[in-house]
Amino acid sequence: GSGDGRVNINTASAQELKSLPGIGDAKAAAIVAYREEHGAFSAAADIKKVSGIGESMFARLENLIRVD
Repeated sequence: GSGDGRVNINTASAQELKSLPGIGDAKAAAIVAYREEHGAFSAAADIKKVSGIGESMFARLENLIRVD
């Protein structure tokens, strides 16, 4: 990790993603599946392309996630 405590949504395992508020088994699996199908996220906001993650959830996650 980077040491800043944020979760890298491009490299995090489903287990790591589930440490985020509002992310359970289903959404963690959806994030991993999206990544496998489409490749790495280029920006943190791209997580909104994942089914079930909208503006309000992104607002909660925005300062907790990062991409490299």
